[in-house]
Amino acid sequence: MAAHKKTVIVENLHKSFGKLKVLKGVNFHVEPGQILALLGPNGAGKTTTINILSTLMNQDKGTATIAGYDTREAADKVRESIGLTGQFAAVDEYLSGRENIRLVGQLYHLPSDSIEKRVTKLLSTFDLNKAADRPARTYSGGMKRRLDLAMSLVADPPVLFLDEPTTGLDPRSRLALWNMIKDLAKSGRTILLTTQYMDEADFLADNIVVIDHGVVIAEGTPNQLKAKAGSDKVEITFTTLEALKGAAPHFKNATLDESNFALSVPAREGIKSLKNVLRVMEENNIDADTVLIRRPTLDDVFLALTGHGAKPKQAKKGTKK
Repeated sequence: MAAHKKTVIVENLHKSFGKLKVLKGVNFHVEPGQILALLGPNGAGKTTTINILSTLMNQDKGTATIAGYDTREAADKVRESIGLTGQFAAVDEYLSGRENIRLVGQLYHLPSDSIEKRVTKLLSTFDLNKAADRPARTYSGGMKRRLDLAMSLVADPPVLFLDEPTTGLDPRSRLALWNMIKDLAKSGRTILLTTQYMDEADFLADNIVVIDHGVVIAEGTPNQLKAKAGSDKVEITFTTLEALKGAAPHFKNATLDESNFALSVPAREGIKSLKNVLRVMEENNIDADTVLIRRPTLDDVFLALTGHGAKPKQAKKGTKK
């Protein structure tokens, strides 16, 4: 398959539900073999975008092409080219892991021998061999997510959509799934994932599109976006408010956080700036609880761009994502 066939292209995408405008002209593209994270809080329009790209709904305006096929004009071809994992594992809990994967192959009308080869390979790839013949209802949340991902890959699609793939998982299961997603991209698959987790986008994505209230507000690599939030900072914490206020006059351009007894000093020269801070502390007999150098996070980026954070919030009933 030619390289351009694996690219996702979204141009001027609009979508409304009644009077509620969910997408207001979204534009982005995903290069072959790239992981792109569509980052934003609940209600930003992430899931609506995925639903349009996977042909589950039509846009009101704009175009989208997947693997070279228009989502409106060639919906069947698009479906043949994609795998989709939603926010909740879509497995049949009364079937075993092996049976769930086999069923998807049968729905794709794959040859029996091809199905069995894919089942064997996917069970191994997603570390499900030991539980392959157990009913899926006995699986942990992380195992169900891995099974769901395996099922989306039965037809070996070149493009994979992951809609908030680690929702509800514990930290260990999240990390395991992240590594599996990384491996899928290394094999040449093009991946578009939506997430509201800063660390997830930072760990996985080659490129990030930040969306808020249906509009793209920034795009770039994780490092490029972090640069928008300013320089590194040396953060110093103290045990009392009195100690904080006593130390603050010794540092230029320091920002105080009185509620956490902390101050931040710009560190545009990285380690050199940290050394200067330590020197000032030693010369002035300043005692601190902790001293560390911190790079801007993607949460800092979102705050800088929108004026509010992107921490997960409980979606209100009827809220579109």
